[in-house]
Amino acid sequence: MAMITLNIMPIAYISKGLRVDEIVKSSQKPDFLPEKIPLLETIAANLPGMIFQILQRQDGSVFIPYISSGCKYLYELEPEAIQPDFQMLCKLIYPQDIKAFTESIAVCRTTLTPWHWESRIVTPSGKLKWIQGTLQPELQAAGDFLWHGLVMDITDRKQAQEKLLESEARYKAVLDAIPDLMFRISRDGEYLDLKSEGANITLSREEIVGKNLQELLPSDVAAISQVAIAKTLDSGILQTCEYQLPTSLGNRDYEARLVVSGTDEVLAIVRDITDRKQGEVALQNLAQKFAKAFSCSPDSITISTLQEGRFIEVNDSFVNLSGYGRDEAIGKTSFELNLWVHDRDRLNLVQELQSTGVARNLEIDFRKKSGEIITTLLSAEVIDLNGIPAILAVHHDITERKQVEAQLRFCAQRDRLLAETLVRIRSSLKLEEILQTTVTEVRQFLQADRVFIGLNNANLGVKTLAESVDPKYPSVSGWSTKDEAYLQELRNLLKDNRVRVVEDVTQISASPKVKAHCQKFQTKASLAVPIMLGNELFGALIANQCSGPRHWQPIEIDLLQQMSEQLAIAIQQSQICQKLAELNTNLEYQVQERTAQLQQKMQEVENLHRVKDVVLHTVAHDLRTSVMGNLMVLKNLLNQGQGSRGQGDKGTKGQGGQGDNENNLAQCPMPNSQSPIPISRSIIERMIQGNDRQLTMINSLLEINSCEKQGIEIKLEPVQFSTLLGSTFAQLEPMLTQNQATLKNLVRADLPLVMADEIRLQKVVVNLIAHSLQNNPPGLNFTLSATVEGGMIRTQIQDDGVGMSKVECDRLFDLHVRDPQDCCSTSIGLKMYLCRKVIKAHGGEIGVINNRKRGLTFWFTLPLATSSATNRP
Repeated sequence: MAMITLNIMPIAYISKGLRVDEIVKSSQKPDFLPEKIPLLETIAANLPGMIFQILQRQDGSVFIPYISSGCKYLYELEPEAIQPDFQMLCKLIYPQDIKAFTESIAVCRTTLTPWHWESRIVTPSGKLKWIQGTLQPELQAAGDFLWHGLVMDITDRKQAQEKLLESEARYKAVLDAIPDLMFRISRDGEYLDLKSEGANITLSREEIVGKNLQELLPSDVAAISQVAIAKTLDSGILQTCEYQLPTSLGNRDYEARLVVSGTDEVLAIVRDITDRKQGEVALQNLAQKFAKAFSCSPDSITISTLQEGRFIEVNDSFVNLSGYGRDEAIGKTSFELNLWVHDRDRLNLVQELQSTGVARNLEIDFRKKSGEIITTLLSAEVIDLNGIPAILAVHHDITERKQVEAQLRFCAQRDRLLAETLVRIRSSLKLEEILQTTVTEVRQFLQADRVFIGLNNANLGVKTLAESVDPKYPSVSGWSTKDEAYLQELRNLLKDNRVRVVEDVTQISASPKVKAHCQKFQTKASLAVPIMLGNELFGALIANQCSGPRHWQPIEIDLLQQMSEQLAIAIQQSQICQKLAELNTNLEYQVQERTAQLQQKMQEVENLHRVKDVVLHTVAHDLRTSVMGNLMVLKNLLNQGQGSRGQGDKGTKGQGGQGDNENNLAQCPMPNSQSPIPISRSIIERMIQGNDRQLTMINSLLEINSCEKQGIEIKLEPVQFSTLLGSTFAQLEPMLTQNQATLKNLVRADLPLVMADEIRLQKVVVNLIAHSLQNNPPGLNFTLSATVEGGMIRTQIQDDGVGMSKVECDRLFDLHVRDPQDCCSTSIGLKMYLCRKVIKAHGGEIGVINNRKRGLTFWFTLPLATSSATNRP
């Protein structure tokens, strides 16, 4: 403390209520001595704030010579934590107030004027406080700034100011929101002041203030008002009067409330009650309508107390519905009349009304005076009757509708049961399973105690085929009797009556044996329907009620009748299947014999195929050898003829024109003869063409035979389609030149790769073009194009030659017998057949289209190469 040079402020200045800036100024007087620092500590400890000094040197550094312990109360920080870094306090300033704080400090330093500032801070614990700060700057001799400061907590004051402002604003808003006129009126009826904002008034303030009641109001209204003013001032009690005034909108009703507001003056609050008056009239009319609706409503309407359920009023429909008269019901509770079938329904209704005030369309069962149970839709609301909460309830009788709905559900279940039984009969051949499932579901549907199917057999007597029974009652399964008279009586009961309906076995006339049978198996009621196969009684479908007598509904009888018809179908189906099984046994034996015969024939056909293959290979080999030999001889002969023609040309030049004829001849030596035989060149060329066609046909036959037996072997690889076609054009060039044909290539170079066997695919293209060349005169024009469609490349070869019929187009790629008059048809047809085999092996399709104008368009598709295929090494 001895190191701190601080003027000490006497406590007297604090007690005098001086402002902080005054305290700071007075601290610089000569009578303030450093020895008074302990006194300053005492003052700081009793202040709701913080005293501090800040020394800011010329180099910008900041030193805090002193800070009081009030910073802990104000900022929730210890003085020791703040002295090293005074910016910690600045960081607590509310974000929206930081800019104003920085600007005010800058102004204070520049002008050396006292600093006064109010702002918000957020303490480390999250509290929002209002603070008031005061600083007195002092310029030191060395050019440093010494700041003397005090920060006070003014949160309570700010909160009180905010509450006061809120209260004033609220009261002003309430006053402004009141649409009523307010007048200050003296005892003698003079208007002293008024408040007319928000009210519908035609006169201005100047036209009212200073005037008397007699001057502005009709005489009768003025007299009533004058009496009310006097009574209010004399009694000091609020007085109310109502009156009517003519206005531009017609006659309007007003209500004036008068209270004492000063000596010999009242405050009159005037409200337009025209709408209320009209509402009261409408309410009276509505009450009359409600009374009529209450009495004439076809639905039961009751008014009862909320807590007890005691009836206050009921209408005629309630009397007709419940059976209780008005005198019997009014004054009694619903529990005393035993109306609730389930007491919890009343409790649930009251709970819902207490929570929401309304209940809508609750299905409630009620008991009539006669004991009959009815179902109603209950809607209710809570109303106030002279301060007593009551229930206005409307009951709509839906008993008949519920019965109809139950009947419809019953019919739907019956139809479902019949449909499921029919499906089982059609989908299953297991008769025992069908019968057992049927009796189980019928018993569940009828809620009967026992359902079973009995068999009528002349040899076996009566036998139970299937049964479903409640475990509480005895089973009829396994029961039998040899008494033929008794069995015949049971048969006659069904055969004669068709459907036997017994609602109470004690009320029917039957033999002692039948009654004993019913007593043994505890049968109280029975419903039996015969199962007829044609005109023969096969058995019966029987339902028993063992718990007591039962009234069998028509729909239940109808169900058993339809079920018996379905069971008859199932039994007939089972009998047919049994006969079919016997026929199948005989048929299997016949099939075995026939299979053995077919196997023997197949062996014979296989032997014939082997013989055919041997003959085909042998004959084809011999023919091929002969044809190839002929070709060799003819080609040599043709070459010799060309050589002879050259020599003949030299000799004929001097002989004058005989060389032309000799150029068309070849010398063919004959056996045992020295002189050659001349042969025309065209004949030799035709012989060579014929042998070429025979060789092609033989090769095609061999290839087709191999394909049919082993399939076409292809080697698929990713191929650039445009490159493949380019190499194919090189093969086609001699053929196109020979036939004076042209080929226009429209295939793009950027087409995707295809998976293809390049060699076989080239043959396909060559064969298709060769087909058109061989079936058309020279000068044919071709157009080749390709497109990508759905993961495939579609190639089209179009010519402008002769067309074909649709039948010919459809059969072009089939293997069939050709026209014998067409010398080229067989070999060409075999090539077309092989083309389709090759394209199919690639996974594509091939075909031909007859163009509308002229010519044909051959097309085939090939699959695109996949990424996995293109990446293979």
